Amino acid sequence: MKKTNLKLWLPFLLSLMMVVGMVIGYKLRKDTIGPDTFIANPHNTAIGEVVRIIDKMYVQGTDKDSLEMKAINGLLSQLDPYSVYISAAQLKEINDKVRGSFVGIGIGFEVIQDTVAITNVVTGSPADKAGVKIGDQFLSFNDTIKMSGPNRSALGVVNILQKVVGNTFKVLIKRNQKELTTTLHKAMIPIFSIDAAYMLDKKTGYVKVNQFSETTYREFMLALEKLKKAGMQQLMIDLRGNSGGVLTAATEIANEFLADKQLIVYTDGAKVGRKEYRCKRDGLYKDLKLAILVDETSASASEVLAGALQDWDRATIIGRRTFGKGLVQDQFNLTNGGALRLTVAKYYTPLGRNIQKSYDRSSTEYQRELTKRFHSGQTVLGDTSSPTGKAYKTPKGHTVYGGGGITPDVLVAYDSTKLPPSALDLFLKGTLTRFTFLYYMHNRTGLDSLKTVNALFAYAMPKDDIWGKLETFALADSIHIDSIQGVAKDNVLEKFRAFLAKDMFGPQGYFEINNHHDNIVRKGLETINQ
Repeated sequence: MKKTNLKLWLPFLLSLMMVVGMVIGYKLRKDTIGPDTFIANPHNTAIGEVVRIIDKMYVQGTDKDSLEMKAINGLLSQLDPYSVYISAAQLKEINDKVRGSFVGIGIGFEVIQDTVAITNVVTGSPADKAGVKIGDQFLSFNDTIKMSGPNRSALGVVNILQKVVGNTFKVLIKRNQKELTTTLHKAMIPIFSIDAAYMLDKKTGYVKVNQFSETTYREFMLALEKLKKAGMQQLMIDLRGNSGGVLTAATEIANEFLADKQLIVYTDGAKVGRKEYRCKRDGLYKDLKLAILVDETSASASEVLAGALQDWDRATIIGRRTFGKGLVQDQFNLTNGGALRLTVAKYYTPLGRNIQKSYDRSSTEYQRELTKRFHSGQTVLGDTSSPTGKAYKTPKGHTVYGGGGITPDVLVAYDSTKLPPSALDLFLKGTLTRFTFLYYMHNRTGLDSLKTVNALFAYAMPKDDIWGKLETFALADSIHIDSIQGVAKDNVLEKFRAFLAKDMFGPQGYFEINNHHDNIVRKGLETINQ
């Protein structure tokens, strides 16, 4: 009798142990998953059975891992755009981004004409300590792995650094036509969330936030402290291109501009219930005048921050309608080293708005929604969220709507004359950044005499000569720019100077130059100064 009971209970106990282990490991609520889910024991479901039968009996050989991947992806495609399977390799990259650091040597590089050219060296990184400089060329690793020339390794620099060489390795460098060897040691390299923090004018601070990670709040507060000392009386936060990240990073920043106990955002799901994120104290900058810059690539945590400050009438939102992602994912780590990222809730702004855009159609249609905004003229003529959803009133009587992203209070339409298709390829193919770097290296002696970004901005450059050289360089990428004239040509040359500033002074240099010509920044200044 005891043996029979053991046979009956053993499968259940094993499944239960797996579930308990997952619950502890993933820090999830007890009711998020249960012993009857396919995650706990996939072989007890039809999906697991079918995969095993195909693997054993199919007429020709199959790849079981590939079959399981397709089965999982097919299942998840029936849910929503953000419930996804993440491979072990992808998971490492995602986790690095969330942590705000990764193991590496601290370089940026471009592959230019079969040559690995160093375009950036992180201050204090192993590469910096070993004496690597911008403009160096990596010729080989450990004497045998060729990195430049026609016989260079096809694996690529990133793969070799991550998977081939060890934590300590030799690198052969070419500098000013001379070769030298140095040893590099891998270490933790920070991934900075703040690209720029400087004064736009005597009273307006500007902060560019590129993502929300575990280090973002600390970086942000240090940036504001620096701006405060520089005389900041009002602030512009640029969230364009920020696709989100760690939700708590956004709520901690929001707290600094709101009062104690004010609701920032809440999440709600059928299985996980409601969870509120409220201010824990009065914010240090709760009375600071604010403008938030957004566009169609501002998503998720960016929309949480913009939505909270809009709902409480704390900031003027300027730019174009945001992406529209209002779903919350929890991550379930799997035994194969990958993970399931499953949508478990929706998030809502303080007024109760869920800004998730519709995903009833196919995933392809969902991904093309941004393209449709441009083709339909919304971003040019009037980028609104077509207020068909529920209307909400802010405390000061401003009307806002749910669904389809955060609609700005002040629209700045996309200027299509600045970037025709012939010019767009310069950016998509990386042609302009490569050309700019080579120009810097060839003219470095004169350019390095410019010690500040403002000096570079005022520096007279031979525009016709630069354009002619760019035309010739672009032909190697099958790009013809000889027909580009007027505003579009001026825009390319302005971006050239901004990329030059990035090569010389880092990411902030780019924004200090680019913001002089940026329509949304200019409108932001005009609005915040009213």
